Amino acid sequence: MSQPTPHQQAASRGTRGVVPVLAFAGITVAVMQTLLVPVIKDLPVLLSTSPSNATWVMTSTLLAGAVATPIMGRLGDLYGKRRMLLASLAIMVVGSLIAGFTSQLLVMIAGRALQGFAMGAIPLGIGLMRDQLPREKLGSAMALMSSSIGVGGGLALPLAALVAQHTDWHALFFGSAGLGAVAIALTLLFVPESEVKATGTFDVLGAVGLSAGLVLLLLPITKGSDWGWGSTTTLGLLGAAVVVLVLWGVMELRLKAPLVNLRTSARREVLLTNLASTMVGVAFYAISLVLPQLLQLPSATGYGLGQSMVVAGLCVAPLGLTMMLTAPVYARLSAKYGPKTTLILGMLIIAIGYGAGLGLMSEAWQTIVISVIVGAGIGLAYSSLPALIIGAVDPSETGAANGLNTLMRSIGTSVSSAVIGMVLANTSQTFGTVALPTMHGFRVSFLIATVAVAGGLALAAFLPKGRPAAKPQLRASSEEDAVLERVTEALAAFHGQVVGASGAPVARAKVTLIDRHGRQAGSAHTDESGRYAVPVPQGGAYVLAATASGHAPLASAATHHGGEGPVTVDLALPVPVR
Repeated sequence: MSQPTPHQQAASRGTRGVVPVLAFAGITVAVMQTLLVPVIKDLPVLLSTSPSNATWVMTSTLLAGAVATPIMGRLGDLYGKRRMLLASLAIMVVGSLIAGFTSQLLVMIAGRALQGFAMGAIPLGIGLMRDQLPREKLGSAMALMSSSIGVGGGLALPLAALVAQHTDWHALFFGSAGLGAVAIALTLLFVPESEVKATGTFDVLGAVGLSAGLVLLLLPITKGSDWGWGSTTTLGLLGAAVVVLVLWGVMELRLKAPLVNLRTSARREVLLTNLASTMVGVAFYAISLVLPQLLQLPSATGYGLGQSMVVAGLCVAPLGLTMMLTAPVYARLSAKYGPKTTLILGMLIIAIGYGAGLGLMSEAWQTIVISVIVGAGIGLAYSSLPALIIGAVDPSETGAANGLNTLMRSIGTSVSSAVIGMVLANTSQTFGTVALPTMHGFRVSFLIATVAVAGGLALAAFLPKGRPAAKPQLRASSEEDAVLERVTEALAAFHGQVVGASGAPVARAKVTLIDRHGRQAGSAHTDESGRYAVPVPQGGAYVLAATASGHAPLASAATHHGGEGPVTVDLALPVPVR
């Protein structure tokens, strides 16, 4: 067995702390999202406001996270993923401190909105892992990062409940700020900046348009039950969202450096993965809404389990713990069968868990069983999503692409919250003077989650056959291995060598693929031997433009006939004109 080279040993030392630190950052974000769950029902009293106004404390975080996720991903691609990760965590710390020192509704909403900006840390962390980790470590690392939302949420529920029961509830925010500060310090110490960056400028108008469209879409989804689903306000905002998002999409298609590359997002593997992510998001949030309520309902109802807030949190905690434990299992399964297979397997397990839940709701231990099964399925499904996305996009688009995928999961959880909230409200019964959810409502909620998973399975079935994770289009153990893999595995690609006027290989030259409409269709950088590989989206005529410092640029026409495999095009850069 060959010994690692000094370069590989140095790289291993340099990335040794990357995985645990980035996973800790993801868990910190999840804790921030979950910390108010145990006190949701008490917020109107704590903030001296009405129940409908108190919901803005949760809604503001959701809206800010939805807006920040794709924007921070694109900023990370352009200006550095580590830099934007630090910015996301810093904004979260500021928001936590603001919320920790106030009991006024408007100030609390502002602090929670700033906390929501931390959601960008998930796609940024996945992007950093792709750029820096060797191939053999990447599968399990991305799985852990992707499932950190569930891990942090599962761990935070009992801890937050314990804090809320025995101390001032503002301590929850100070704890969140402390975790954020630790995550920032660890990131500064152990996570290097990625050298992979996109070219172009930040699409400010696109960011404004997407933000407006998402707010117009998610606002009526989250507040529809308060405003009325058929009200003028709800329908008007949904209609405005459609108009704004369509206009935004038309504008993005005309830009050379858009905020979201819609052409890439429209590829079958990317589009279907994102739609499946929404379905998994629906299924994930359903169990988080149903089980804590069932566990805390008084036993006098005839079906409530009468548990305390802390015990309810402990019963649901295995949901997150199981997600964490499935990360190494995912890596082995994906290495053998590919991420598509693990996504399908994960959703099948989720369906089994919810199916079992339809009959297992009469004892606290049964809720633990449901949490374990559903957690295992969600862990496998969530772990598969980033591998499917980054295997289909250029490395320079990793942050934005994973940001969009994370956004689709968030939309799924928002829809789940709205729909299941409506179901539980419409099926509630009055006990004494209080309206409480019924067992029928809980079962209908589980049925909705099962239908969502079935929809996700149907979408996943049409994904292209996944490559095993041992050989993805990811960072390999060396740059040369990465180029060889891209050439070998791409169904359609141009590849070759870039040399200078003297015939010497040119390292770090940029090769840009331009389609017949003059739009960029892909790009790549050469390795130390001057080799490159650029995947081709479809057959046709292209131009390969090569640029490098100290050399004159070169444009060379090339044609690819679709399914013929890699086509060799060597490029010789001319001497620069003095």
